Amino acid sequence: MPFINIKMTPGASAEQKAELIKGVTKLMVDLLDKVPEKTHVVIEEIPTDNWGVAGETVTAFRKRVKRP
Repeated sequence: MPFINIKMTPGASAEQKAELIKGVTKLMVDLLDKVPEKTHVVIEEIPTDNWGVAGETVTAFRKRVKRP
């Protein structure tokens, strides 16, 4: 029984999360021959003040580094 835990910062819509769950499940089925009904996917949203990258919070990092 696969249990996939995805940690990400907030911002994805409910529709995007549903597609992510569907896609990850399909990948497990196609690549590892897992049973979809036994494949669990959990999405945890971590506030950007609670996630660090390059020695600073994601909040600070995003303010400093412009995204295209």
